[in-house]
Amino acid sequence: MGTINYNHIKKLILGLFFVFAFSSLIAQEHQEETIKVEEFNITEMIMHHIGDSHNFHILDWNGHPLSISLPIILWTDNGLVTFMSNEFHHDEKGTVVVEKGNQRFTLFHGKIYYANDTKNSNGEYITLDYENHPKNLKVIDLSITKNVFSMFLSIIVLIILFLAAARSYKKSNNNMPSGIAKFIEPIIIFIRDEVAIPNIGEHKYRKYMPFLLTIFFFIWLNNIFGLIPFFPFSSNLSGNIGFTFTLALLTFIITTVVAKKNYWKHIFWMPGLPVPMKIFLAPIEFIGMFVKPIALMIRLFANITAGHVIVLSLISLIFILKTVWISPASVIFTVFISVIEILVVAIQAYIFTMLSALYFGQALEEEH
Repeated sequence: MGTINYNHIKKLILGLFFVFAFSSLIAQEHQEETIKVEEFNITEMIMHHIGDSHNFHILDWNGHPLSISLPIILWTDNGLVTFMSNEFHHDEKGTVVVEKGNQRFTLFHGKIYYANDTKNSNGEYITLDYENHPKNLKVIDLSITKNVFSMFLSIIVLIILFLAAARSYKKSNNNMPSGIAKFIEPIIIFIRDEVAIPNIGEHKYRKYMPFLLTIFFFIWLNNIFGLIPFFPFSSNLSGNIGFTFTLALLTFIITTVVAKKNYWKHIFWMPGLPVPMKIFLAPIEFIGMFVKPIALMIRLFANITAGHVIVLSLISLIFILKTVWISPASVIFTVFISVIEILVVAIQAYIFTMLSALYFGQALEEEH
């Protein structure tokens, strides 16, 4: 066997070091040139991904966006106007005009406005104020956006799942679940035994089970859709304040309508307390009626939105720090947060359902 020549090894290591350093320098210079062309805007990127839009953006291919167009439905001064979102050519900066029914429309940051006849200095058919807010009139937009489409899709999926589960019970001779019902039945029993009965009461819970099961599966399924990275119809529906507001409003309406006399007595004239204290607590309890659904709305919205923002921020570190060496840490932390998000989407659906049941129970409580 020959002897090891340490001088050759040193030269090899030194040569590799210079090759690596030179390659890194060239890559860095190329990256700086690329960055000069288009500066990365993390805020714009995150808000674009978590916000609603009129199409499903899949990917960019050879510099051209590949997306699924959705129908635009507008109520204008001349009546109903419809067309597909691809007529805006994926532009959301007000530089493209669509003419329909002798009217001109432009898309600016996800909102549709009546377009000006001429462009401004930035090539936009829209007039902005000193805070860069559009002065143009906004169109009444009834479009099927990606959030609306995802909501309809989740409704269809839930109907199919529960019809299949009901069919399995109908075919069973011993009333034993089979197929998808084996997965759904334990969840239904959990909501009944751990959420509805303890909070509403064993003799009153049945009336509210359909609503509790609906909001639990509806929120959970839409949260799951928002987590699937390559799902073409993925959207941040639970991170939309309008969606969570509607669910919280339903809980508030049901609580208010079914409330017993004892519930109102505890709000406006707290029993067992001195009169001055009753007068002091009445406005606080009255405000609390509205604070509860507001907290319900914000909790779901904030938790789901925060998860998406954290994941996108971790991925953006690669572009912010302008180096690929951060990518392993970025990917590892992104996977870690994504795993936590899988738990969060179910927990948030459970918390919303549990608090709704708790409010129903408080409204139905009889006088001791």
